[in-house]
Amino acid sequence: MARRKAGVVVGLVVLALAGAMPQPLLAAEKEKLDRPTPSGLPVPRYVSLKFDVVNARSAPGDDSRLLWVYRAKGLPVQVVAETSEWRRICDPERGLAWVHRRTTDGRRMVMRLKPQPLAMMASPKPDARVTAYLAPRALADLDRCNKDGWCKLKAGRKDGWVLAVDVWGTAEEPQCR
Repeated sequence: MARRKAGVVVGLVVLALAGAMPQPLLAAEKEKLDRPTPSGLPVPRYVSLKFDVVNARSAPGDDSRLLWVYRAKGLPVQVVAETSEWRRICDPERGLAWVHRRTTDGRRMVMRLKPQPLAMMASPKPDARVTAYLAPRALADLDRCNKDGWCKLKAGRKDGWVLAVDVWGTAEEPQCR
């Protein structure tokens, strides 16, 4: 009997020590640590507005004050902060507002902000043939950007290359503070 009690005590000590030792993280806990944002996507990042009408709010929540209404489907915006349901965005005019995540789309768009049309080139070279012009305030789909500063765009049925600095929606650094 004494021997059996000693075994029970030793077993309890082993269990107590095991509880004090670091345990492997559960998959859900590890996922939270690996995800720096609620969406798991980097901030800042670019998205576009999914609908023709998107409410811009002063804080996350449908009960927050309405600041303005975006009326530009496809408008490129930069996500600068987020909650699980809301995205704080910076728009091309440097306006900051909160929009619901369901109103944004991962599709990358850019916008020509300068008042002059922008020549889109057949290849990423300044002396290449012009394929089309991107009008002022026009939106274009962003296909990709090269390390040398050129981005391939598609506007309507035309595509071409432009310098990243000539359109809004390509800069890596936060556009609003």
